Amino acid sequence: MDTIEKDLTRGGEFLVKETLAENVFTPEDFSEEQKMMRDSAKEFVDREIWAHWERFEQKDYAYTEECMRKAGELGLLGVSVPEAYDGLGMGFVSTMLVCDYISGATGSFSTAFGAHTGIGTMPITLYGNEEQKKKYVPKLATGEWFGAYCLTEPGAGSDANSGKTKAVLSDDGKHYLISGQKMWISNAGFANLFIVFARIEDDKNITGFIVENDPSNGITLGDEEKKLGIHSSSTRQVFFNECKVPVENMLSERGNGFKIAMNALNVGRIKLAAACLDAQRRIIGEATKYANERVQFKTPIINFGAIKSKIAEMATVCYVDESASYRAAKDIEDRIAIRHAEGNSHQEAELKGVEEYAIECSILKVAVSEHVQFSTDEGIQIFGGMGFSADTPMESAWRDARIARIYEGTNEINRMLAVGMLVKKGMKGHIDLLGPAMKVADELMGIPSFDTPDYSELFAEEKDIIKRLKKAFLMVAGSAVQKFGPQLEEHQQLLMAASDILIQIYMAESALLRTEKNAKRFGEDSQAIQIAMTKLNLFNAVETINTKGKEVIISFAEGDEQRMMLMGLKRFTKYANHPNVVALRTQIADKVAAENGYYF
Repeated sequence: MDTIEKDLTRGGEFLVKETLAENVFTPEDFSEEQKMMRDSAKEFVDREIWAHWERFEQKDYAYTEECMRKAGELGLLGVSVPEAYDGLGMGFVSTMLVCDYISGATGSFSTAFGAHTGIGTMPITLYGNEEQKKKYVPKLATGEWFGAYCLTEPGAGSDANSGKTKAVLSDDGKHYLISGQKMWISNAGFANLFIVFARIEDDKNITGFIVENDPSNGITLGDEEKKLGIHSSSTRQVFFNECKVPVENMLSERGNGFKIAMNALNVGRIKLAAACLDAQRRIIGEATKYANERVQFKTPIINFGAIKSKIAEMATVCYVDESASYRAAKDIEDRIAIRHAEGNSHQEAELKGVEEYAIECSILKVAVSEHVQFSTDEGIQIFGGMGFSADTPMESAWRDARIARIYEGTNEINRMLAVGMLVKKGMKGHIDLLGPAMKVADELMGIPSFDTPDYSELFAEEKDIIKRLKKAFLMVAGSAVQKFGPQLEEHQQLLMAASDILIQIYMAESALLRTEKNAKRFGEDSQAIQIAMTKLNLFNAVETINTKGKEVIISFAEGDEQRMMLMGLKRFTKYANHPNVVALRTQIADKVAAENGYYF
């Protein structure tokens, strides 16, 4: 498929533009090279990390560092780094793939890997000048050095630009003297280099600096933090006391730090989604094996409907998460390729390519982080009392998963961001939201069609439902924008509920498109379980959208307007043929049980 010429949907445009199944990328599209990379990462994790998961629970920080060094020797730390700086120079999908499969065994290593390759290395790769990149990136790409990212402060978390750390130019103009306190710094205990954000004078925005970790230069570390999970991820406070940083180590331009931080978060969000995927696969595998082996009342517990329901739902959300994550990853890769073809530099193409899909990045961050928590929770429940024991990996997986809803901007912030960015894109004319929203308003006022649609083809009804769910969002969001205007961002509960509708639409459509594409090329029979998961997920999505839609409508509409919108919501979420969700769950669970784990 020619990435430049295919009909590429812009960021957020999935809501108002139909995406054809043949235009989405799926995990079944991995090249032979990508499959080899996947297998290499998986083999490394099985050998070095999964086999020693107890060491990570015992706060063996030295072993985390040792594994990171081994990953560097295998080239796994430099997948996205250009070859000119000793990286592999792979595309965005390949970087997602490695992040996916290297992160599954323990949150401690996943965090160390993500902090180093993402926010520790990427800001220099994308914002550094040539001299900075030549000096630092090869060391980071090979694992000779490790990086950390110093943004958060005691008084500056979600409000990242409010940091108090100061950078004062020395009298001779050769150095900045950085003073301040940073907290929750991943990899701090073994980092050779910090990306530090500080404010120069009374600048409106913070500035980024590349700071080498030298204890004799005014840098001290706090003790390792005591945390709920990710026990062997080194997390410390970092104190700067007039730390001398050469002026040539300013990253990008003065006052550009907030922009660097925000763009790093966009990439971090979709990479965090990837980092939760193999964790889900492994949890499903462990839970299924246990349920197949655990006998109660003279039968393996996998035969009980209550267990089947859990296994089926866990497998379904994992399948959905894979579908959406790799769909977005390829869209980003294609947008980067288009910008390269238009003459953009590597840095600009990468930055703008990811920024284009910032809405999807936030959607994925929320959905997948919540699904991995759901799966670990159900995994503990399937294990029963043993799941609560630290002798099994379920207990640590549950604790490790909890941080994912806080990393890269809390899920609450990302929910509000997703809708806020979409509305802004519409107001700027980047996406035509107004036209489709007005059509939905006209449709509400019109007489509904009583024709019986033809749903004989695979997914005919499901595709029609997806279209109507998009109308439900446009109805709700359009009315809210009309009512509240610029004050919409003050109505956080409304935004979060609207965001849940948006998230369900993107995730459900992604799964449907993947399954439709594969059913067409491999045959429907080969995709029977995937079809069942797609239908089960859409049913769950419709139920969520019904609930959230009512919540939003009732919160701001009254009288005839409220009645009309509630009737519209009912029309948009209506099934002609309700799926038998109990039968679907049974079908899915039986296959997962037969395969003894997630096999898709």
